[in-house]
Amino acid sequence: MNSYRKKMSFTLRSAIIITSVILLACFTVKAQNIDEAIVNYAEKYSPERMYLHYDKSAYSAGETIWFKAYLMNEIFPADQSKTVYVDWIDDKGSLLQHSVSPVIEAATNGQFDIPADFKGRYIHVRAYTKWMLNFDSAFLYDKTIPVISKNASQPVKQNAIIPSVSFFPEGGDAIAGISNKVAFKANDQWGRPVKIKGVILDSRGKITDSLKTMHDGMGYFLLLPEPGLSYTAKWKDEKNVERTAALPSIKQGGVSLQVTVAGSNRYFNVRYTPDAAAASDTVHIVGMMHQHLAFKLAKATNTPFIKATIPVKELPTGILTITVFDKQWNALAERITYINNEDYLFYPEMEVQHWGMNKRARNEIKITVPDSLIANLSVSVTDAAIGTDSSNTIVSHLFLSSELKGDIYNPAYYFSGNTDSVSQRLDLVMLTHGWRRYKWQEVIAGKNPKLRFERDTAYISLSGKVYGVMPGQILPGTEIILIVKQKDGEGNFIVVPLKSDGTFRDPSTILFDTAHVHYQFQKAKGLNDASVQFMTDRLPAPSITAPVAGADNTWPDTTGFYRQWKLADEANQLAERMKIKTLENVTVRSRGKSPVQLMDEKYASGLFSGGDGYQFDLLNDPFSTSAGNIFNYLQGKVAGLQINTGGATPSLQWRGGAPQLYLDEVAADISFISSLSVNDVAYIKVFRPPFMGGFNGANGAIAIYTRRGNDVKSEPGKGLSNNKIFGYTQIKEFYSPNHASFKPGNDQPDLRTTLYWNPAVIASPQKRQVVLTFYNNDVSKAFRVIIEGMTRDGRLAHIEQIME
Repeated sequence: MNSYRKKMSFTLRSAIIITSVILLACFTVKAQNIDEAIVNYAEKYSPERMYLHYDKSAYSAGETIWFKAYLMNEIFPADQSKTVYVDWIDDKGSLLQHSVSPVIEAATNGQFDIPADFKGRYIHVRAYTKWMLNFDSAFLYDKTIPVISKNASQPVKQNAIIPSVSFFPEGGDAIAGISNKVAFKANDQWGRPVKIKGVILDSRGKITDSLKTMHDGMGYFLLLPEPGLSYTAKWKDEKNVERTAALPSIKQGGVSLQVTVAGSNRYFNVRYTPDAAAASDTVHIVGMMHQHLAFKLAKATNTPFIKATIPVKELPTGILTITVFDKQWNALAERITYINNEDYLFYPEMEVQHWGMNKRARNEIKITVPDSLIANLSVSVTDAAIGTDSSNTIVSHLFLSSELKGDIYNPAYYFSGNTDSVSQRLDLVMLTHGWRRYKWQEVIAGKNPKLRFERDTAYISLSGKVYGVMPGQILPGTEIILIVKQKDGEGNFIVVPLKSDGTFRDPSTILFDTAHVHYQFQKAKGLNDASVQFMTDRLPAPSITAPVAGADNTWPDTTGFYRQWKLADEANQLAERMKIKTLENVTVRSRGKSPVQLMDEKYASGLFSGGDGYQFDLLNDPFSTSAGNIFNYLQGKVAGLQINTGGATPSLQWRGGAPQLYLDEVAADISFISSLSVNDVAYIKVFRPPFMGGFNGANGAIAIYTRRGNDVKSEPGKGLSNNKIFGYTQIKEFYSPNHASFKPGNDQPDLRTTLYWNPAVIASPQKRQVVLTFYNNDVSKAFRVIIEGMTRDGRLAHIEQIME
C-alpha cells in the first residue's frame, strides 16, 4: 500500500502541466482538512471488487457450475476479507443455495449443482463479502447464467424491439451560453445497443446538430444552448421508425468541465458563466484515482476559462475522476476518464506438450509464468463447439465493469488493444456511465459512512453467544463444553471460555457443511435456562421474493447451446439407463420377509402400515450416519422429491407442493425434523401422493420413526442441549477421468463438455512451469482453453486459445 501511495502522490501531483494560466495550490486550513478527510475515506472505507471465473458460459439441468472468485481492493488483491458469499437465484426469484467459501490469498472456489429437474431459463449469481454490503449494492458482483434446454434449438418468438435513448451532458449539466458535449446511449429493452440516427432541434424547430451512433449504441453531439430554449432529439432506429426524446433541461448558469483524450495526455477545460464566477471567485479542481487524492488545485475565476494538461503515461491504470468545486467545496461538475497503461497485465505462456484429439486421448499443456511472479490461476478446458461468452473477462470486470454503475456492453473489447480508436470508444463509456462512488458532501464534511458490517478478517470458526442471561451473570472462569459432530466425522470434545458478554469462539475449529453441537455450561450458576445461538458471524441466507431486476437479459444461441444441450441430455439419459440396468441385475433369492418389511411391521400402524411408497431401514444402512440429518439422507433417493438444504431451514417440493411430515406418526414441522439426527432414527417411509393417513396428504407424506428399545445406540452428547449449525459450504473436487487406467468395455460413454477444470494452479519463481493433463471425451474435435489469474502484486491475466 505504501508503494501505491508513493506512486499516486508522486506521479499525479508532479504530472500536471498548466497551459495559459497558473494554478495556485490551496494551502488553507480547510483545504488541509479536506486532504485529511479524503485520506481517511481512502484508508478506512475502500470497497472491494469481485470477479467469478466459471468453467463454461452456459449449463443444462443436472450439471455442476464450477467457479473461482478473485477479489481486489484498489489495484491490489483484497487479502483482508476471509469469506465470500454466493447466492444462487432462479428465474422466479427463489434462492436455490447460499454458498459460503473461505478466501485464501484473495481467491476462493466452489460449485453449485443445478437440480436435475430445474425448468428455469437462467440462474442469477450474486457474490459479495460482508465488507461489500456496506456500500452501494450496484457494485456487488452480479451475473446471469443461461440454463439451456431443448428449446434452445427452436426459433424463439422475439418481442418487438423497444429502443430508447438517454442523454448525458459532459460534466453533469448542459449550460446555456457554453458549448457542451452531450453523449448519448441507445439500447433496447434487453440492454443491447441499437443504431440510431437523427437530428437535434431547438424549441423553434431549428436543427443544431446531427445525431448518429459511433460505437455500440453510443455517440455524442455538440450543443451551444441559447437562454430560454429547450431541445429535442428526433431520431430513427434500425427499422426506420421515427421517434423523439427530450434532452435534459438547460441550466441558465453554472460550470462545465470538458475532458479531451489525446494519446498519452488528458486535457481538461473548465468554463463558467459570469453569474457562476461572481458567486464563487475561486474554484477547486480535485483528481481522484482508486479512492486516493491524485491532485488538488485552486484557481481564481477572473479568467474566461481554466485549462490544464495531464500526462498520464506514468499513472496506474484505472478511472481518474476530476471534480470541480466552488470555494465552499460544493461539487459543481464532474467527469471521469479512463487511463489504460496496461500495467495491470502479466502474460502466462501456454504450450501444448501432448496432443490428443482422438477419442479419450491424453492431452498435456504446460503453463509458464514470468520470472519473479507468484500467480494464482484457474484453468478451464471445454468442447470448442459449445456456446461461449468472452464479453467480460477478469481484466475487463475488475478494472472497468465493477467500477461503474449500469451494464457495459462487451466490456472486454476495451481491453483488446490500446489504439486511439479503442481509447475514444472507451471515453464514450466514461461519458455515458455516471460516476457517483463519492458522496462528496459527506466526504468533505468528514462524515463517515455508516457501516453495517465490519470486515471479516478472520475465518468463520466455531463461535456463538449465550442469550437469556442478565448482565454480570457470567462470572470469570465460566466455560461452555461443546461436543461437535461434523457430517462425516466423529464427535470432538471442546471446552471454550465464555466472555462476560456471553460470546465465545474457538478459532481452531473451522467447520465445513453442517454439524451437530451438543453443549452444557461448566463452572456456571443460573445458566440452566440460557440458550445459545451459534455462528453469529456467518451471514444468513438473504430473503429473496422476486426475480432479480435486469437478470432476464439472455437470448438464445441456436448453435453452440444446442450442441451442449444434446450432449448433456444424452449423458442424463445414459445415467438413467445405468440406474435401470442396475435394478434389473437385482435378483430375489428368498420369499421370506425382508428387513424392511419387518421394520414396517414393528413401527408402522393403521394407515401408515403397508401402502405404496419408499422404505428406508436406517438401522441396517452403514452409510446413514454420514448424512447428518434426515433431509441429507433422503436427497436423491426419492424420484421427483426436490430437497433444498442450502438455507437455514430446508424446503421440500414434490409434485407441486410440500409433503406432510410425521414423527412417530404425529405431524411435525420441517424445522424440528431438520434438527433430528439420523442416529436417532430407525425407519423412514415416503408415501407417494396422495397420502390418506392424515390431513394435507395431497402431496404425499414422509413418516420418520425414532429408535426403540434395543435399537437405540448411545452417542456422545445424548441428553444435552443441541443445535444444528452451518459452516463453510463443502468444496468438491472436479472429476477428470483418467481414461488410460480404464479397461475397455467397462465404462459408459463420455460426453462431458467441460473436459478439465482446475481452480488452484499456483506458479512461483521456484516453480514457474505447471503441466496439466486431461483426457478427451468421445465426441469433441477441438478444445477451448481459458486461463485467468492474478498475481500477488495485483496483475491480471486472461488467455483464450483453441486446440484443434
